Amino acid sequence: MELFLYSLLPLLAGLFFGAVAYYLYVRGRSHSRAQQIESEARLLLEEARSQQKELLLQARDEAQRFRAEVEVELREARLALQKQEERLTRKEENLDRKLEQAERRERQLHQRERQVEQLHREAQELVEKQRQELERISGLTREQAREIVLLQVERESRDEAARSIRQIEAATKEEADKIARKILSTAIQRCASDYVAEVTVTTVPLPNEELKGRIIGREGRNIRAFEQATGVDIIVDDTPEAVTLSCHDPVRREVARVALTKLLKDGRIHPTRIEEVVEKTRQEIEQIMREEGERVAYEAGVTGLHTDLIKILGRLKYRTSYGQNVLQHSLECALLAATMAAELGANVSIARQAALLHDIGKAVDHDVQGPHALIGADIARRLGRPPAVVHAIAAHHSEEEPQTVEAFLVQAADAISGGRPGARRETLDLYIKRLEALETVATSFPGVQRAFAIQAGREVRVMVQPDAVDDLGSIHLARDVAKKIEESLQYPGQIKVTVIRETRAVDYAR
Repeated sequence: MELFLYSLLPLLAGLFFGAVAYYLYVRGRSHSRAQQIESEARLLLEEARSQQKELLLQARDEAQRFRAEVEVELREARLALQKQEERLTRKEENLDRKLEQAERRERQLHQRERQVEQLHREAQELVEKQRQELERISGLTREQAREIVLLQVERESRDEAARSIRQIEAATKEEADKIARKILSTAIQRCASDYVAEVTVTTVPLPNEELKGRIIGREGRNIRAFEQATGVDIIVDDTPEAVTLSCHDPVRREVARVALTKLLKDGRIHPTRIEEVVEKTRQEIEQIMREEGERVAYEAGVTGLHTDLIKILGRLKYRTSYGQNVLQHSLECALLAATMAAELGANVSIARQAALLHDIGKAVDHDVQGPHALIGADIARRLGRPPAVVHAIAAHHSEEEPQTVEAFLVQAADAISGGRPGARRETLDLYIKRLEALETVATSFPGVQRAFAIQAGREVRVMVQPDAVDDLGSIHLARDVAKKIEESLQYPGQIKVTVIRETRAVDYAR
């Protein structure tokens, strides 16, 4: 054990001396490093001090420059403030002067108001004195004089208004006539009508008188069978070689006429043959009506009509109104209404359809009660026509108030087609009644002496009493008579009202 300790002593001594040597080495290096760091810190401190001096100098320069700029701005602000104060001072002086002037003018105005009030009182006193003097001189009171002046002013105003009305009416009539003539002439020119008034045939000619007996048959069985099959009465009278067919329905009358003609040509007249021929003829007439409806719709340029509507339209081939064929009348109205609608910029399709269908109510008016315009409108509505077309049909005789341009155009086309010369026949009784109604309307106004309807009722000449109606009053009378004719009478075309005032002076030489 001691030997082992003695062997470790050199090792421990070596370690001790080694540690001492390492410590001395490290301490020497640390001392040199500290000296180096101290020298570097000393250099940095000197550089920082030099930079601090430079920064202080720069800051001092910046502060001096900023102070100079602020002083310049302050001087400019003081100058601007001084100028503003000078302007305000001048404005205050101006306001003071204007206030003094306003006060001076106000005093002058008050003085003038007192002067005006004084003059007004003096003028009222003068007017009152003059009024009293005028009342004394004229012998009239103030109310009487006012009434005279008002009457004079009213008369002058009425005369002036009548002159203005006459000038306006003349200018308007001239311009309206020019435009209307252009539109109507264009429409009529484009609508070339190649037919005249037709008359429904109700008389069937016979080759000889013996056929009347064959038509009647044994104990009247043939005529009864014919009337039962056709719904038409056969009148066999003393008319030589002719029999008359009587029925309100034009289609049934046409079926009876054609069937009777066929039976007369065939010669075999008995109940069975009558039923066969009537049924065959009825089918032929229905086919003809359908073809005529299609033809007229094609010529009028109307497409998309219901088949029942075309058939009803074709029935108008055998319907007449005052001798005018209603189907051709409808076609002519469609062409006229379409042309006028194109000229006026209205709906051409609506005007064309409504004018073509406006009289379809006449095809069934023997079976349905009511005005044919409303009947036709109801048919058009049920068969799918647009509301504008239905309204124009219902309003073409004013059963409804026209609300659209197309409705007025249908009315105009109907009047043009039915009112043109030669289109329709009028019975003598209706003609005389229309003339008497025109004269009655004209003579119903005060101051009218006599009235005459001339030119087949196209003009009314009214003779007035010259002492009851003056020249300007005649203008008012003509307009009132025309307005009353429009409201109370129905007529095709237009009626001219002429008021004649005549003053005669008579004297004798003795």
